[in-house]
This record gives sequence, structure tokens and C-alpha cells, in this order.
Amino acid sequence: QVQLVESGGGLVQPGGSLRLACAASRIIFNIYQMGWYRQAPGRQRELVAFITSGGNTNYADSVKGRFTISRDNAKNTVYLQMSSLKPEDTAVYYCNARLSTYDKWGQGTQVTVSS
Repeated sequence: QVQLVESGGGLVQPGGSLRLACAASRIIFNIYQMGWYRQAPGRQRELVAFITSGGNTNYADSVKGRFTISRDNAKNTVYLQMSSLKPEDTAVYYCNARLSTYDKWGQGTQVTVSS
């Protein structure tokens, strides 16, 4: 069964940076589209960014220019580099693996941006 394990969350001050990582196992990683989503309290889960198997990327308007998604197919890992963090970026961040109609989610990692 596919497993996705996120890491790298934590508490950071406004303007700071964090890098999230999502390690995938039991998956032919390089054929999957990988994404990061987030869910803040009282809000629906929303797309942050995704990267296709070919390396094309897409970002939510709210994070463009501040976040960068990347993947290392040799390590079966997708990353989300977050910079210039704002309090409104506070949420649980989830890793997603998608292939056609198949979706797999990680357990999530908390990111809190606060002074």
C-alpha cells in the first residue's frame, strides 16, 4: 500500500522559511503527480502547489513567488520550500499523490506562523 510521510512542519515567525518534505514508499514515484494541500481551522482543504511527472508546476495565487515545489525522483520525495511566511499560511499541510483517479494522502504536518 502506498505510504506518504510528511516532515518539516513547525513554528516559525512571520517572514521566516520552512521546507516540507514528503517521502513516498511502495509507489512508482516518477509517474505520479505530487501535490501539497493545506487546511486551516474552519476552512476547506485547498491546493497549495503541484508538480507533474514531467516536472511542470502549478501554484495557488496566494503562494506564488513565495513557495517552490520540487521533486527528487531518485529519493521518492517531494518538497515544498516556503519563504516569506505569513500568519495566514498557518495550516495543516498534506502531501498528495495522484495518478488518474487514484488519490493518496499523507497524515499531514502542522505549520504555524506566529510571533
